[in-house]
Amino acid sequence: MAPKEDVLRGTLDLLILQLLEHRDLHGWAISEQISELSEEILQVGQGALYPALHRLEKRRLVTAVWGRSENNRRAKYYRITRSGEKELVSETERWERLARAVKLVLRGAANAPAGALSNAPATAGVS
Repeated sequence: MAPKEDVLRGTLDLLILQLLEHRDLHGWAISEQISELSEEILQVGQGALYPALHRLEKRRLVTAVWGRSENNRRAKYYRITRSGEKELVSETERWERLARAVKLVLRGAANAPAGALSNAPATAGVS
């Protein structure tokens, strides 16, 4: 089994918006969907999920309404807004560019001849 990893803050917002694009969900269902769709690699705890949902609400990227869950419990359901849909498109494009760039670097480093990267300064940072 793959190790479980925390979801970065910006990534979590993107994942929530993506899930809400398809249907309204309550918090627990969002967490479960992220886990299930990532084949249990990504785990989102309440300590990260609910602050993210509140942040998205404050930015008016999602709205929330009270309803009943599958087991008839009172639950807050989240819905993506038009602003959230626009944010989803731009953030998805940004993450896809970032993922391509990381893949290029990984592929380039793996294919570089032995010692070819040894001239790089050891303290070079990513900006």
